[in-house]
Amino acid sequence: MIIMKTKIYRINGRFTMGNDSQIFVKELKAIKEEDIYQKIYSEFGSKHGINRNQINIEKIEEISADEVEDPIIKAII
Repeated sequence: MIIMKTKIYRINGRFTMGNDSQIFVKELKAIKEEDIYQKIYSEFGSKHGINRNQINIEKIEEISADEVEDPIIKAII
């Protein structure tokens, strides 16, 4: 049995809604960095009704539990 450890990532980027561009910073848990893209696209598409081409992920960095600022992520680690 292989046990995969989840990591915590901070994602910086921007998304376009209409004529406006909004900056975002999200913290998410994932097994690997590649999973983050799908999670961001899915969440923003569902929440804001935007397409993938309206989302620009500028930076993904792995962070330690001590660096987490999101209260929901803090509660589950």
